[in-house]
Amino acid sequence: MDEAAEHLLRSEWDRLLAGLGVPPGDCRRTFADLAGRYREPWRHYHTLDHVAAVLREVRSLRGESAEDPALALAAWFHDAIYDPRARDNEERSAAFAREVLGALGLPDGAGAETARLILLTKAHRACAGDEAGQALLDADLAVLGDDEPSYDRYARAIRGEYAWVPEEEYRVGRSRVLEDFLRRPRIYHTEAMSLRAESRARRNLERELTALRG
Repeated sequence: MDEAAEHLLRSEWDRLLAGLGVPPGDCRRTFADLAGRYREPWRHYHTLDHVAAVLREVRSLRGESAEDPALALAAWFHDAIYDPRARDNEERSAAFAREVLGALGLPDGAGAETARLILLTKAHRACAGDEAGQALLDADLAVLGDDEPSYDRYARAIRGEYAWVPEEEYRVGRSRVLEDFLRRPRIYHTEAMSLRAESRARRNLERELTALRG
């Protein structure tokens, strides 16, 4: 992420936290910590650019008038802890979010709801009626329905994050992930995202799966 884009993202963070009564110094400190995490050298896709994309998609799906601080915070924190070798990143990210938000003086309910939403990203499933959860999950997976060049960049970035996995092992594991999504009646939960991106997402997944099997 270039300097100008990061500045805009930091301003968005400052506005979110200021609206929750967080002092400016704490806004700056927590952004610096989060940004440092998203800049970890093994990250190729789960970066600040991904956070910015998720926030944009959430706004698109919910509308600017549907302000939901916990949803926005979940978008910020959902990949705060990301170790490609670990299986508990979502749990650790949720716990980290609760710790940070509690230290900032936010009500327990805000931290609990933020953590709940983050945990949904483990299986990428949300119940009917969970509008915030559905919006977060669809925003997180919006890249699956991007145009082919964008999707291919995403797929290469994911492979980069798993560079330590031998090629054949990666092909098997990645294929399982793609097959799981393709078996679902719908990849996306919201009607808006389903209409916009479901068909293209399935085509992209099929293309990558064919390449992995080749």
